[in-house]
Amino acid sequence: MMKNALGEVLVSVSLAILGAATGFPPRIGAQVQRPMPPRSAPPDSAGMAGMTDEAMDMPADENMMKHMRLTPPRAATHADTVRAMKLADDLRQAIAKYQDTSAAVADGYRMFAPNIKNQRVYHFTNYGRAFMAAFHFDATKPTSILYKRGDDGRLQLVGAMYTMPKRASLDRLDERVPLGIARWHEHVNWCVPRKGEEARFTEHRNGAPVFGPESPIATKAECDTVGGRFFENLGGWMVHANVYEGHDLATVWSDDHRGGGHGHHM
Repeated sequence: MMKNALGEVLVSVSLAILGAATGFPPRIGAQVQRPMPPRSAPPDSAGMAGMTDEAMDMPADENMMKHMRLTPPRAATHADTVRAMKLADDLRQAIAKYQDTSAAVADGYRMFAPNIKNQRVYHFTNYGRAFMAAFHFDATKPTSILYKRGDDGRLQLVGAMYTMPKRASLDRLDERVPLGIARWHEHVNWCVPRKGEEARFTEHRNGAPVFGPESPIATKAECDTVGGRFFENLGGWMVHANVYEGHDLATVWSDDHRGGGHGHHM
């Protein structure tokens, strides 16, 4: 049972991270160094997830949301606000030492997919902490440390990412980060080319991609029609905490997924 849980955590975290990167070429799966997925994992699913979370215009937004599941919005309570602010403060203090990526590496974090250039967000991930997070939450030990490329070309610390397996209930997610403040998300309903046909990622029909997160195809029946493979869920739950991009809760817990705003109450 423990071995199965570890496998699920590794796959979920891998896909979550790839889901936050941009600029993936169609065959990026061959370039990515992946962290020992279990045999039951789709052989190239990590590569598939690499094109999500792009900045899109409105038509693409509509398609993108077919492939994104967000936790339902909740009205924020005063207790939610207090808890979320303390969580952000604790995290900000805990990761301050990671302003230099070498400090993160020294603590067991490794840059995910280093061969992928021009990522929107760079994830330095500690898989030991990812595994432990599936069972116990320590706000000061996130799954990933997040960086963005600054104008000077250097990686700048912006925050961290927490993860949970896809089997986690809404109540368990809320216990970690209040759902009245933040909306966790996961990537769902993907149609991708069959193995060996990755070049088909570039196909378009009626002005829209046939495959991936911008495709209008979001059911197995539709995917079968175009000769693809369908994945109902490509990873587990995830949430970013952008504690070095601001102090207000709307900035810290923004999700970048066009899923609507959050209500914060003092």
